[in-house]
Amino acid sequence: MRVAFISRATLYTSPGGDTKQLEETADGLRQMGVTVDVYLSNQKIDYSQYDLLHFFNIIRPADVIAHAKKSGKPYVISTIFVEYGTVKEEGRQGIVGMIKKLFSESTFEYIKTIARAVKNGEKIVSKDYLLWGHDASIRWVAKHAKMLLPNSNSEYSRFAAKYKVSTPFHVVPNGINIASASKQYPHSDKYKNSIICMGRIESRKNQLNLIRALNNTTYQLYIHGKPSPNNMAYYEQCKAEAAANIHVEGHLDEEMLYTAYSNAKVHVLPSYFETTGLSSLEAAVMGCNIVVTDKGDTRDYFANDAWYCEPDDVTSIKNAIDKAFDAPYSEDFKKRILSEYTWKRAAEETFAAYSDVLKL
Repeated sequence: MRVAFISRATLYTSPGGDTKQLEETADGLRQMGVTVDVYLSNQKIDYSQYDLLHFFNIIRPADVIAHAKKSGKPYVISTIFVEYGTVKEEGRQGIVGMIKKLFSESTFEYIKTIARAVKNGEKIVSKDYLLWGHDASIRWVAKHAKMLLPNSNSEYSRFAAKYKVSTPFHVVPNGINIASASKQYPHSDKYKNSIICMGRIESRKNQLNLIRALNNTTYQLYIHGKPSPNNMAYYEQCKAEAAANIHVEGHLDEEMLYTAYSNAKVHVLPSYFETTGLSSLEAAVMGCNIVVTDKGDTRDYFANDAWYCEPDDVTSIKNAIDKAFDAPYSEDFKKRILSEYTWKRAAEETFAAYSDVLKL
């Protein structure tokens, strides 16, 4: 079986959870004997080499339509269906903030797509997207897909309800890398008993309210990640508001990332929206207690094994961190992650979906 993975042009220059999901799924499938080649949406592809195309991020339909039409190949799509309507765009004053207030979520996403093309050079591969608009393009992508691959039942339910689609689906859970989680990492005075937050720095992840919640407290907070290209003002505001006990630092390589996980006490991701929150899973399996919000699909993964907060309430964030910091770590939660949420299982479920689509 030969499969082409196709994702956003900024997959590697602005890495996020979808980057990890794509790379780990590709590695797992290759270990199962599947040939997987990865392409950015703005690259030319010899479709004749492949049995199937696999797209990522259904909220970027402009990246899908042209390849789907030109190839004539069956395709599946990992939906990674984030709803941005609840995200407060702090740090985005001026024209961007004004546009979001004036237009619907769909129109705002349409404008963002055009803005990415102008500002960041992200070529709009499909001209149909410009004609159809954002919502109609998403419906076209979903309708013509052979199967949707959400990360949870909750994600599919949200998507089907919003876009009134009935495309078959197969849940492919997000996961952790067992090999990385099984290694021993060095002691770190820097991260010992600290609070950490790993993820792309952007308004959706809500690092600014986390900073406000922990400013000038007894906690040491380390925020690691690359700023999203369209959230540079937000990133600067995070740095400007951070007190001496808050450390806004860069993206970590895997060794240092897992060193931080294994030494810290609590991992916080107070997002306005998450389909999963990969860094929360990784941190949890390495010994951190977890603070998240229930905005999105997080309860499908974390159930009663996390402390939940309200993203726009700094007192709620602080209280959840206090409770998580004082609580013992749950070995049962770790066992559940290692059983249900691994990249090996994600690859197996993806292969099962492919086999169903191709009638193998």
